[in-house]
Order: sequence, then C-alpha cells, then structure tokens
Amino acid sequence: MSTTQTRPEAIDRSRVIDLLRGAMLERIGEDQSACRWAAEKGIFCRGFAQFDDQELRSKYSWIMRRRPKLTRPELEEIADHWQLARQEVGGQPIACDVQQREHDMCRGWDDFTNEQLARFLFEITGTSVVVM
Repeated sequence: MSTTQTRPEAIDRSRVIDLLRGAMLERIGEDQSACRWAAEKGIFCRGFAQFDDQELRSKYSWIMRRRPKLTRPELEEIADHWQLARQEVGGQPIACDVQQREHDMCRGWDDFTNEQLARFLFEITGTSVVVM
C-alpha cells in the first residue's frame, strides 16, 4: 500500500500577504489595529507585545515626551488608536500595510520572511502553503 503526501500549494509572496490580510480583517474588526489584535492573541508578529516596555516607549517616543507617566496599557491604547488613524488617513486596510510604507513602528510585511508568512497563514487559517 503506498501513501502519498500532498505537498502544500506553492504561492507567491503577494498572494500569501493578500490571504493573510483577508483572514486578519475577518478576525480583527473595525475598532482595533492588527498590532493590538496580534498582541492580545499572541500570534502573528505579536504586535505591541513583541517589544519590551523600553522598546515600545522608544517606538512611540513622541507620545512619551508629551505624557511621560503613561503606563504600558495606556500607551498601547493610544498607539492602537494611532495605527487605526494612520490606516484611515492612508486608505490602507491594516497596520501592516501602513507600516510597510512608513516604517515607524516596524517594517510591516517587509519584516517577515516567506517562511514566516507561510507559518502565520497556517496559524491563523490552518492553510498550509509554500511561499515563493
């Protein structure tokens, strides 16, 4: 009896990003950024949670200069609203698209290897692919 293993579909990078974006939009909702969602769920890039307190404060130094006593949850709340505002102003669907252009908190989709994008798609949707 022979067994054949099905190989994951090979797709290009832009297609896997489209699939990830769509899956994230279905799960995130309109009132939180991808950064907050990823942090709360502990998946994808881990959003705000990928940074320790000092790194997050540094990423949002312009906020911290005006309000140096902010707690981390308060800073994350403001940062979440900032990401949503940048999406609106830039006409971008999610924070990853904004950050790919602006590179202020991270580099958006550019931060990830093809292998990481494939793993994220599997984490979020259960779909196994190979990214070319």
